[in-house]
Amino acid sequence: MTRIGFIGLGMMGRPMAHLLHAAGLSLVVRDANPDAAAGFAAEHAGVAVAQDAAAFSGCDAVITMLPNSDIVDAVVRELAPHLRRGACVIEMSSADPVRTRALAALLAERGVALIDAPVSGGVKKAVNGTLAIMVGGDAAVFAPHRPLLERMGQAITHVGPVGAGHALKALNNYVSAAALIATAEAIHAGTAFGIDPATIVDVINASTGKNNTTENKAHQFMLNGAFNSGFSLLLQAKDVGIAAALGESLQVPMALAQQVSALTSEASRRLGPGADHTELYRFVAPA
Repeated sequence: MTRIGFIGLGMMGRPMAHLLHAAGLSLVVRDANPDAAAGFAAEHAGVAVAQDAAAFSGCDAVITMLPNSDIVDAVVRELAPHLRRGACVIEMSSADPVRTRALAALLAERGVALIDAPVSGGVKKAVNGTLAIMVGGDAAVFAPHRPLLERMGQAITHVGPVGAGHALKALNNYVSAAALIATAEAIHAGTAFGIDPATIVDVINASTGKNNTTENKAHQFMLNGAFNSGFSLLLQAKDVGIAAALGESLQVPMALAQQVSALTSEASRRLGPGADHTELYRFVAPA
């Protein structure tokens, strides 16, 4: 692989693209905010800034790291006529798996492959290149692109056909959101009973209730009121909604997912688009 496209230089995309550049790969970048792309190029020698979709025509692979399926659809459909046969789109956003399959079919008509490779681990792991990456797509397409993904992550798992990565990412984020809500409620209840909040978290971490929130979010972003983990509540609500909708479409009962989806969506609506997902802690606090 000699030339890689990277679209989406936000909080996650920028450090991921940085790692690819540090590995010596030739990059063409684009972002909805032209200043973000220009700034990245200014700090990374040899990076080209794409002015339009045609600028990606010479790329062997194009990585997309975007906020939602609407934007992914628009970007990939714009790219499609310009990508060369044999190229591959690596869709690393958190997107709707059903729509991912539709995009894969559209690209296949043009001789272009697609694998979905969403990530988990947040900004910290994006910076140090230790993301978990769950990949959906043909194994024969995934194999030659694995070294590229290894520049950005460590736990890289091929989980099934196209769309499977996005499906599993949504399900993972549902489980994570449910654990955050349960943790927040437990802290508030224990505090009301007279137990120190920090002690509650420490004891849970030494017990069977330990989870990602108690280990990596409660002390760091919630109890101290920082609420700046880097992952928005808006995106969390979107991901949980995808998981709940997936269960419904497959006729798999997911009653708790529906409740978590409703709560995260309402919290996002009330707290606003800039809210961090750890602010669910204060949203579920007793009045």
